[in-house]
Amino acid sequence: MKIYLLTFFLILSSLGFSYAQDKPNMWKTLADITYIKKYDDFLGFKVDFPVFSEKVEALDGKEIEIRGYIIPIEGYKSHKEFIFSAYPYNMCFFCGGAGPETVMEIQASQPIKYTAEPITIRGKLKLNDEDINQLMYAMTDVKKVE
Repeated sequence: MKIYLLTFFLILSSLGFSYAQDKPNMWKTLADITYIKKYDDFLGFKVDFPVFSEKVEALDGKEIEIRGYIIPIEGYKSHKEFIFSAYPYNMCFFCGGAGPETVMEIQASQPIKYTAEPITIRGKLKLNDEDINQLMYAMTDVKKVE
């Protein structure tokens, strides 16, 4: 009986592990970018602008699902507008712990309660490779995935 139970749990755990590996890591996909330097008239010097890979370009305007952290920032307007990060606050882009491809602007369709724990959200991805005053990624019509 013990061998059957052990075999059963090993099979279940291997199925769960396989599923977790097969599920795409959206942050890893979004990190597939390079940069080009362009002169900015307003700033008066060259600035890095993102060049998205074909894989990332294909996601523009599409609904995606992504897991990450709500980042409380100054000027946080509501639970419908916030920054979302691949990493917790102490490791995020704004603290110098990660690159700009690890954060995105969020416009939620309904309020999302703040938590320091990771959450999964779903919404429409928008790419930005022109406006340096905005993050390179944004999502609209965002809902928390339960």
